[in-house]
Amino acid sequence: IAFVAPPVMFIGYRYIPPLVTPLMIIRLIEGYGLTRQWVPLSHISPNLQRAVIASEDARFCQHHGFDWVAMNKAIANNAKEGSRLRGASTISMQTAKNLLLWPGRDYLRKGMEAYLTLWLEMFVPKQRILEIYLNEIEWGQGIYGAQAAARIYFNVDAANLNPRQASLMAAVLPNPLGWRPDYPGRWVSGHARTIEARMKAVTLGKNGPCS
Repeated sequence: IAFVAPPVMFIGYRYIPPLVTPLMIIRLIEGYGLTRQWVPLSHISPNLQRAVIASEDARFCQHHGFDWVAMNKAIANNAKEGSRLRGASTISMQTAKNLLLWPGRDYLRKGMEAYLTLWLEMFVPKQRILEIYLNEIEWGQGIYGAQAAARIYFNVDAANLNPRQASLMAAVLPNPLGWRPDYPGRWVSGHARTIEARMKAVTLGKNGPCS
């Protein structure tokens, strides 16, 4: 079952939006509610697509699920005493985790995440991976996906997010339950400016990234 189920599910997710994720169920039990509206990638602002790639996975189009360059940098950084812990999860890894696994940092879950990422990259194209990611990612208490977050935080559709709004939304992804893009603190605001500058280096094709 463990071997066959993931590829079958990912083949399905290549064409059908996921109904619910484990994290959504966990948050419902915790009392956070659930607000989500699936939209195709073409209805999500290129600004937000660039922002999350610039913030979360700059080599999204170059790797096959694992960014070994970022991983080596994270290992070297985390070995330094007193340094702020740094992760190296790609958008593909986060998508695989969000679809089928629970939140957490234990080695069992990380190992399963790596295994699922291999299947995801094998059966789902990059544009679809980003589409799923942007529709399933947690953006606040009971808020999932770009459309719901854009409406709640900025009263616009995801298609109409400007560069500053998009960079603020990307900036809160490391801590969506603690930070808000519409009321950013000093760190979030500064991080958003950095993301906005990096967005200029992210190119999108006619059908989205990697096309």
